[in-house]
Parts: sequence; structure tokens; C-alpha cells
Amino acid sequence: MDWLTAPFEVTFVQRALWGGILVSAICALAGTWVVLRGMAFLGDAMSHGLLPGVALAALFGGNLLVGAVASAVVMTAGVTALGRTPRISQDTGIGLLFVGMLSLGVIIVSRSQSFAVDLTGFLFGDVLAVGEQDLVLLGVALLVATAVSVLGHRAFLALAFDPRKARTLGLRPRLAHAVLLALLGLAIVASFHIVGTLLVLGLLIAPPAAALPWAQSVRGVMLLAALVGTTATFGGLLVSWHLSTAAGATVAALAVSLFFVSHLASGLRHRRTSPANSTLPKAD
Repeated sequence: MDWLTAPFEVTFVQRALWGGILVSAICALAGTWVVLRGMAFLGDAMSHGLLPGVALAALFGGNLLVGAVASAVVMTAGVTALGRTPRISQDTGIGLLFVGMLSLGVIIVSRSQSFAVDLTGFLFGDVLAVGEQDLVLLGVALLVATAVSVLGHRAFLALAFDPRKARTLGLRPRLAHAVLLALLGLAIVASFHIVGTLLVLGLLIAPPAAALPWAQSVRGVMLLAALVGTTATFGGLLVSWHLSTAAGATVAALAVSLFFVSHLASGLRHRRTSPANSTLPKAD
């Protein structure tokens, strides 16, 4: 029991655990729709697209969170605008923004004569540095994400399963898509301090994907995803403490591992029982 509880008697590890739990909940709300709509590439592009804002903030001694938010707004607006351009496919637009924003971030960093701008924490996360103010901000972000998810649930659902029906029902799919992008941006900004932008998909994609074979509804996927993310956070911090590994990377790696375990167990279950009609959750 001491092996399990000793790390969490330390104050900064306790804060890291609470930060990971809050981020897991936020990522579960946004990541479920990302998985259902096949938007993983978009999530990856948006996470890397935060680099210019964070690089500028670090270079001039500003707040990294403000820089990340600014870049997220630019990425969201850019993806939305290019998505309305009939001559450019959505994947092409996302890829161009991805490379353009990443290149701009590298150029900004290279302008530093000493290259002293340390973005390691931004790229790979620094979960053990989570402070009380960060927990408050994550709590507010979770409240906002919950409100957006509840108010936009019907429109997001129609958009995920039948975009044409969403338009027929007057649910304004373009607006719903823009709001969904904003929710995704919020999850990425909230997560980069925990696992970094290079590993953010570990908490954004892996838990909902792991929950998908076991849930019977979209809300069920979200709840199970939050549980998987919390488990990955607890286990990752525990392993990191005892093996002296990078905490954020360990959390992300464990989340991905849980995805493979979940799908392996699901495959074994289907071999013993009649195959289900579909692994997608019911529209609720």
C-alpha cells in the first residue's frame, strides 16, 4: 500500500493528480466528438498550431497560456474559413495551417540569439509543475466545456451521425462545427501543460477510443473516457515516481496502452458472444 500511496502524500504530486483528473474530464468531453467524427488529424494540427503563440509569449516573457489561447483562436478561425472554401478540401486546408503555424513557431524561436527559449515543457508537458492557480483555471475550463457540451449536444450529435439531417433540422451545422472546434481548442490549451502539445492526443483520443467498444451511448463514452484518463493519470504519476520517468509522457503512454488493452479485451469478448451490430454508441 505504501508503494501506491507514498507518491500522493507529496503536495506537488497531489496537484498533478487533480490537474490530470480535470484535464481528463475536459478531454473526454471534446475527444469523444473528435473520435466519433474522425477528426484526429485536426486535433493533432491544432495542438501543434499553438507553437507560435507560446513561442512569442516565452520570448517576450508573457503568459504561455495567453499565447496558447491566441494561437488556438487563430487556428480555429483558419480551419473554419478554409472549410468554407469549395476549391480546397478540408484535409488540405488543415495540413497547410498545420505546417504554416508550426513553421512560424520555429522561425520565432530561431530569432532568439541565444536560443534560450525553453519550450520543452510546452512540447512534452510538465504535470508536476501544476500549481493552485492552474487548478482553478482548469476548473473554470471544465465548467465551460461542460456547458458547451450540454448546450450543443443535440447539434454535435446530428453533425457526427448525419450532417445533412442537421441542416434539415435547422441545427446550423457550420456554427456547430465552429463551436466544436472551439471546444477542441479549449481541451488542447487546457492539456498542453499536463502532457504537452506533442503528446496531447494521448489524453484527447486514447480514452474515448478505449471507451467506445464498451459504452452504449455518447454520454457513456464521455464518462468512461474520463475514467480511463483518470486511471492513466494516476498510473502514469505512480510509474513516473518510482521509475523516474517523464511524468507527462508516462501518462500519455499509459493512456494509449489502455486503448490497446480495451480493444484486445473487446475482441476477446466478441469471440465468446455473438458480434454486436455496431461498435458505435447509440445517439442519445
